[in-house]
Amino acid sequence: MVHTGSCIASLIGQGGSRKYHLTWRWLRYFKNDRDRRDLITCGAAAGVAAAFRAPVGGVLFALEEAASWWRSALLWRTFFTTAVVAIVLRGFIQLCSTGTCGLFGQGGLIMYDISAANVVYSTPDILAVILLGVIGGILGSLYNYLVDKVLRTYSIINERGAAVKILLVIMISLLTSICSYGLPWLATCIPCPADASTSCPNTDVSGNYKSFQCPPGHYNDLASLFLNTNDDAIRNLLSTNTVKEFHISSLFIFFVAVYCLGIITYGIAIPSGLFIPVILAGSCYGRLVGRLFEPISKLDVGLFSLLGAASFLGGTMRMTVSLCVILLELTNDLLMLPLVMLVLLISKTMGDMFNKGVYDQIVKLKGLPYMEAHPEPYMKHLIARDVVTGPLITFSGVEKVGNILHSLKNTGHNGFPVIDEPPFSDAPELCGLVLRSKLLVLLKGKAFSKDRVLAGNKVLRKISELDFAKAGSGKGLKLEDLDIQEEEWDMYVDLHPIANTSPYTVVETMSLAKAAVLFRELGLRHMCVVPKSQERPPIVGILTRHDFQPEHILGLYPHI
Repeated sequence: MVHTGSCIASLIGQGGSRKYHLTWRWLRYFKNDRDRRDLITCGAAAGVAAAFRAPVGGVLFALEEAASWWRSALLWRTFFTTAVVAIVLRGFIQLCSTGTCGLFGQGGLIMYDISAANVVYSTPDILAVILLGVIGGILGSLYNYLVDKVLRTYSIINERGAAVKILLVIMISLLTSICSYGLPWLATCIPCPADASTSCPNTDVSGNYKSFQCPPGHYNDLASLFLNTNDDAIRNLLSTNTVKEFHISSLFIFFVAVYCLGIITYGIAIPSGLFIPVILAGSCYGRLVGRLFEPISKLDVGLFSLLGAASFLGGTMRMTVSLCVILLELTNDLLMLPLVMLVLLISKTMGDMFNKGVYDQIVKLKGLPYMEAHPEPYMKHLIARDVVTGPLITFSGVEKVGNILHSLKNTGHNGFPVIDEPPFSDAPELCGLVLRSKLLVLLKGKAFSKDRVLAGNKVLRKISELDFAKAGSGKGLKLEDLDIQEEEWDMYVDLHPIANTSPYTVVETMSLAKAAVLFRELGLRHMCVVPKSQERPPIVGILTRHDFQPEHILGLYPHI
């Protein structure tokens, strides 16, 4: 749902889709970096709000996990988005409750109401919660470690083609089926409780009591977990006032199976996530601990199940505030707030001692140049000049077409400094920064002149300002799309109208740690490094996010 919401937002941010005739003129105002980032953040928040019926949790998820930089305007935009989601959801729930939606209206939304349980806890319960947090952090960090190793293996396997991908999916599907249908045979049949609120054994598809080869009046607790959807299995585990419903041995078998299957299933060629499998494993382990602490604890095992889910989520994903609110909105029980906060903080702290969160690990595994919120300690011992690598490609304010084409062809740079030289200035000075995408649009428009003169606003008469808007993914101009004749190579083009004349700059002697903080907080793509003295060329180099990556810095200074 998070991915779907982000995809819809990205589609809007690139002006719709011409291929599917989904374009509107007003969407062109969003075709820039900042608005697209904001829209995708709102889309991620909408996904969480829709999946968990948690509008506030969606806002906090976007703040804590989705957005790498945040500002006040983004807060009310995400809040407005999730409010609309909540209203639309409520409308469809009421519409479908009449039975007019067919199978579409049957369940689907996750909601585990545990507010019926009596929330009373004492010192032994607090100790049990602390233990839950510690074990959850350790199990979560181990989960992250194993997911990382499995994903690295799958990335090698998946490179061998589509047939191997499909074969891997079939193997995992067979293993899951064997576990789901084979392991319930290990469980013994349990007599149905006399005071069961629902029919036992169940006759419908979902429910707490599956008969599975048991005689009449009995049910198989392991089958009740395995042969249900994940949502119903979680609902069964979170059910309150049902202490003896599941055997300790059954809970242990189910936890080990779900823990291992969750690790090997993530990363195969199917749309699958981590959130629900982690909640399922966590709630199972929480209920198991609740059963073990039953003689000395006053808390219901269903509440222990909730705390187990919180501890495991905190241990794997390392989120605190958003998870706390999502779980409380999911379960409709505010009295559990102090315990959920405590268990999340402990599990996150324990997990951070061993490795990073699962999302951070996946981002690193994909090779995306993600910048951490805090600079690495060794950055304090370096200055901005130390990590600048060359060669630096610069353009004059009025540059030859041939020089621009040569530089675009032979480098992969995305930004080029523009230097004003005599006769356009008294001495060489930094005029601004021009992007590759803008240069391509300018060259396609052929706003050339035979003499080296300033063209000014004449350029924008030939080319519409909207042509410079950010293109959609894979839709921008490419060098191959240009049709520049040989005689045009010696002509000149004025870069002033398309240059960003106020780029962010730092002095070459600035601490690299401070430069990294500035780069991330402002959400930059390029940062110009200027010399300390006036006698030297006006620019030393350009810093991009790749220059702040540990791999780049440690490659330059292995002993630091």
